[in-house]
Amino acid sequence: MTDPITATTALTITLLGTGTPLPDADRAGPATLIEGGGQSFLVDAGRGVLMRLTAAGIQAANLTAVLVTHLHSDHITDLGDLITAVWIGTFEPTPLNIVGPPGIAAVVEAILASLGSDICYRMAHHDDLTERPMVSVTEVTNGPVPLPGPVRVSCAPTDHRPADPSIGFRFDHEGAAVVTAGDTVPCAGLDGLCQGAQALVHTAIRKDVIAEIPIPRLLDVLDYHSSPEEAAQTAQRAAMDTLVLTHYMPAFPSGGGEDWRARAAEHFDGTIELGDDLHRVEVPAPE
Repeated sequence: MTDPITATTALTITLLGTGTPLPDADRAGPATLIEGGGQSFLVDAGRGVLMRLTAAGIQAANLTAVLVTHLHSDHITDLGDLITAVWIGTFEPTPLNIVGPPGIAAVVEAILASLGSDICYRMAHHDDLTERPMVSVTEVTNGPVPLPGPVRVSCAPTDHRPADPSIGFRFDHEGAAVVTAGDTVPCAGLDGLCQGAQALVHTAIRKDVIAEIPIPRLLDVLDYHSSPEEAAQTAQRAAMDTLVLTHYMPAFPSGGGEDWRARAAEHFDGTIELGDDLHRVEVPAPE
């Protein structure tokens, strides 16, 4: 169980999945939960996200939106699971809002097509299931994200080429702001999102370790991800208070990661957070 949110907390960050495409018994696929103002936003939907949401006390049907940073498989693996969970887990038509870069609409359409037989079976079996899954898809690249509620969401391009387009998201509430970077190298779009924000959630890989592994497919990841040092430099340029690292490759053992923290601390003066799945960070409203 997580601790109660304090009265001064404007936004909370929960690392639902801190893993990578490499299967890990202890780390779910990339996914981050942002909460504030009675709203819940899921950033990316890696493997196991539905179980991690449940462990965090959130039902898929209560998500304000699912926000996708890019279309690499490890970030969208469980979109179908979320769509199905909302559809069969509610007793009145409940839309699932999905927001992502151009291409996300085609992905969702293909997922729904793949679920075609299951949808037919369930509607034939359950008399009260009279509507197909309701999914609202919005494609965005830059600027405000059109979602209702007290939390203002915006996005900007990041650089994860050849995975293009990719975007980062910013959440503003009660004077506090959190940025979720997704996979990217340092870039102007991310720097712009970070200006004036308090916390940055950034994926990171240990380039120094991976560079010593003579496997071309692993070496290829070096040129389109950030290291802990580079993520720290991004946070430092924006004078942020907190850097939250996730998407650890290669993953460190549960309770570890101090070498990751030390590398980031060489370039960032603020608080550095990292940890296991369900690690939570509170971002207070400015006094």
